[in-house]
Amino acid sequence: METIKSRLAAGQEVNIFAIGAIPSPKLIEIAAMTGGYHGVWIDEEHAALPLAHIEMLALACRSVGLDSYVRLAPVNYAAVMRPMEAGIGGIMAAQVRSVEEVTQIVRWAKFPPLGDRGMNVSNYEGEYTTRPLPKHIEITNRDRWLSVQIETIEALQLVEPIAAVEGIDHLFVGPADLSVALGVPGDYLHPKCVAALERVGNAVKQAGKSWGILARGAEHAERCRSLGCQLFAFGTDLGVAVQGFRAFRSMYPTFFG
Repeated sequence: METIKSRLAAGQEVNIFAIGAIPSPKLIEIAAMTGGYHGVWIDEEHAALPLAHIEMLALACRSVGLDSYVRLAPVNYAAVMRPMEAGIGGIMAAQVRSVEEVTQIVRWAKFPPLGDRGMNVSNYEGEYTTRPLPKHIEITNRDRWLSVQIETIEALQLVEPIAAVEGIDHLFVGPADLSVALGVPGDYLHPKCVAALERVGNAVKQAGKSWGILARGAEHAERCRSLGCQLFAFGTDLGVAVQGFRAFRSMYPTFFG
């Protein structure tokens, strides 16, 4: 399976489907059958999915050849470590506000000597105890994808040193929260928001990293692409459901009024 991390490192674009409000493995199968997606974003931050559910969704992703990552509130070591043991390809930490916080996330996610993560191979990531420890440390430290969100004023003001943190692979802009923080809620192409996107793009370019966005329409996505964005979250489970209901209403106007 080609990973999100390897595609981004090769300079390729990545299309993401987000799931959380309706966390069904069948939606993952449908996204794969529809085609065009490279990975699935599982939202633990807002959906508060239990670990057993994350494991099931990770298994569904692997079964159809899609990489995956969990968006989480980086509150503690367990929140960072457990999704990776469940077989998730990486994590995306929301609401970061300092370089120290980002550095701590890396230490929670990496085994020594790169971090402080505790050893456990009784899981999918450790091939259920069959992977030798030296190989497990090497592969996991190398392949797990670490992303942090730039969606607060504090993170935006520190985006250059955050992007430079060793072990962080990717920055992801949360457009809704950032627009609210900038005082222009929902105006995603406001000059303030565009200036923020430009700053993120420049920061990752200097650091040799990548960045992504939750697309808010074709014009927004194209503008981000022009600024070097490689990862695009185009759809969500709830968005697909709402648009589907609206489409059916439009097909039968005399029945729905």
